[in-house]
Amino acid sequence: MYALKDFGSFHVGGRMVEVSGQSTETLRFSANMAYEHDPNGAFLIEQVYVQYFIPVEQRHKTPLVLLHGGGLTGACWETTPDGRPGWLHAFLRQGFAVYVIDNVERGRSGFCAVEGIWQGKPVGRTQAEAWDLFRFGRQADFTANKPYPGQRFPLHALEAFQRQFVPRWTSTSPAQIRGVGAALRKIGPSVLICHSQGGYLGSCAAVENPDMIRGVICCEASGWPASEAITAETVGGWPWLLLLGDFITESERWSQAKTDTAAFGERVNAAGGKAELVELPDVGFAGATHMFMMDTHSTEIAGWVGDWVRGNC
Repeated sequence: MYALKDFGSFHVGGRMVEVSGQSTETLRFSANMAYEHDPNGAFLIEQVYVQYFIPVEQRHKTPLVLLHGGGLTGACWETTPDGRPGWLHAFLRQGFAVYVIDNVERGRSGFCAVEGIWQGKPVGRTQAEAWDLFRFGRQADFTANKPYPGQRFPLHALEAFQRQFVPRWTSTSPAQIRGVGAALRKIGPSVLICHSQGGYLGSCAAVENPDMIRGVICCEASGWPASEAITAETVGGWPWLLLLGDFITESERWSQAKTDTAAFGERVNAAGGKAELVELPDVGFAGATHMFMMDTHSTEIAGWVGDWVRGNC
C-alpha cells in the first residue's frame, strides 16, 4: 500500500498552426442542436498529456517518467490486462514520484483535426500482429494459440490488452520527440523509463535535453538517436540501462534490434557515458516478452529496475 501526497495532470508543448480559406459548415450533434462551424483560425496541436503521482513517503529524490510505446498510451503502465497493479503502482510503492506521459497523438493528448499536418494515415494493430511483434509466440502459431514455452504474458487477457490499442501515425516522430522534451523540461531532472517506440523517442529527447536527465532505462527500444548526437555532453553525465526480454533469437526483427542496442551502448560508452545492456533472463526473469511491464512477473521486474535506479541514479 502507499498514500499519495499529491496527484494531478497537465498538458505541455505543442505548436500553433493557422488555417485559412476553408468554408464554414453546419454541424449537427443531435436532432435538436446544430451550429455553423468555422474551420479557420489558429489551432494548437501536438501537445502532450502528463499525469503525476507524488507519494507521501518519497524515498528517492529523483522522479520517474514513464513513456509508452507505439500504438499504446500511458495506460500500459497503470493496470495489467489481467487486472494486476502495473509498474506505476509498483514504483509508487517503492517510494518514487511517478509521471506518466500520453505522447503526441495518443490518449488524452488528443488528435490533430487539421488536415495535411500529419502525413499518411493512422495505423491500427490486430491481435495477430501483437502476438508476433510482442513475442508471445511464432506468427504461424497464432491461430492455434500456441505460445512460446515459458512465456509470461497473460494470454487469457489478450482481448483486454487489445482494448488499449490506439491508432498511430508513422510521420509524427519529430513532434513526439519535441513533446517528450517539453514534458521533461516541465517536470525537471528525472529518470526516464521508455518502452519500444518510446525508447527511440525518449532516447532522442534525452540527448536533446541532457540537463533534465538523471538516467534512462530503455525497455526494448525500436531505434536510437543518430550517431552524431552521441557526445560527452549529451550522454556523459548519467547512466543508461538497456533492457531486453526473452525469445529474442526467435525473431529476426528483435535479433536485429539487439544488435542495434548493443551498438548504441558501445557508442555511449565510447563517448564517456555509462551504458549497461541487460537481458532479463540473465537476471532471473525468463519468459519476459516485449511487454514485460505486463508479464506475470512484472512486479518483480519493477523491483529489480527500482533497485537499479537507487544504485545508479
